[in-house]
Amino acid sequence: MQQTWRWFGPKDLVSIDDVVQAGATGIVSALHHVPTGAVWTPEAIAQRQAEVGQLSDGSPSGIGWDVVESLPVSEDIKKQQGDWRAHIDAYRTSLRHLADAGIEVICYNFMPVLDWTRTDLAWRLRSGATCMRFDLIDFAVFDLHVLQRPGAAEDYDDALKDAAARRLAELSDAEKAALAKNVVFGLPGSAESFTLDDVRAHLAQYAAMTEDTLRGHLVDFLSEVIPTCEELGLRMCCHPDDPPFPLLGLPRVMSTEAHYTKLMQAVDRPANGITLCSGSLGARPDNDLPGMMERLGDRVHFLHLRNVTREGDGIRGSFYEAEHLGGDTDMVALVEAALREEARRRAAGRADWSIPFRPDHGQDILDDLGRRAQPGYPSIGRLKGLAELRGIIAALEPRIARETA
Repeated sequence: MQQTWRWFGPKDLVSIDDVVQAGATGIVSALHHVPTGAVWTPEAIAQRQAEVGQLSDGSPSGIGWDVVESLPVSEDIKKQQGDWRAHIDAYRTSLRHLADAGIEVICYNFMPVLDWTRTDLAWRLRSGATCMRFDLIDFAVFDLHVLQRPGAAEDYDDALKDAAARRLAELSDAEKAALAKNVVFGLPGSAESFTLDDVRAHLAQYAAMTEDTLRGHLVDFLSEVIPTCEELGLRMCCHPDDPPFPLLGLPRVMSTEAHYTKLMQAVDRPANGITLCSGSLGARPDNDLPGMMERLGDRVHFLHLRNVTREGDGIRGSFYEAEHLGGDTDMVALVEAALREEARRRAAGRADWSIPFRPDHGQDILDDLGRRAQPGYPSIGRLKGLAELRGIIAALEPRIARETA
């Protein structure tokens, strides 16, 4: 399993020097400053590769840009409106430029409007560490009373609406504004950011869209780009919805094993694959992560290993981002399933037998608390997670190698 690290470019407060010292052997990055729907040029790709390849003193870093996360899919493509066909053409051109640069794994998502949703980006734990959290009551406050989405009341039962009303009464105007900012938070250096009016406008355009329609648009998109990937030797891998349940009245098509199975069957090509994110999928109690790795593993091209603690038993509920070996996902069983999949691929002679993974997210601990890097992406918290995952791999690999020899 290749140990990778997400890096947001020169603006990232966690440097390439830090990544090398953490022991990661590859970088996961993207050109966040390029507008969605525009072509990633060879020059821009080469510049990011040069940035990854150099330490602060000018010496070689010894690591490269191995996984793209993400080459974004435009809202026009998701809705099949406006410039969606031109955006698909641009997407294929970007794929060619990435292949020319030697990058083979392309992670993307198909979440409408918001890529991921949290209500608190620095929730304090009893240990003094902070983490990201999704609080369903706070989200209901945002949806019902801050965004004031038409029809929102139909999505919540009376008990949750009453709890949201009580929570609203406790919040100051500044706290309401902070909640809204957290929910629509973007990535550093991103070319796009949404206002509440932007969110309302996008939601209105999705109002009549069903899950089947959105899935159909995803299948149409992949039917256009996967042949290009096969021609170029690329592997596409769809990231799950985060959280993996409907929000804001939007359809969800990548939240469960059944969703992934439908997509893999609809575009049944090896280049059409999965980003198995244990944190996103683990927020639902009915998602069996080790089992998904066993059953869908031959199409898993990229792994995000993190953990969440669910604060209830419902499909839709509150959760916070736990330590990598804490939370509700059996991380040892998941890593073992991934290592066994690698052994099967190696025995079959697959060139892509090694599955890249990254220690996804992490709690802010120690000096992270003062550094205040991108929420969810601290230096020391991820280093701790990578070390724990590395320990699992070191313990399991020899036994699995003996059993599969």
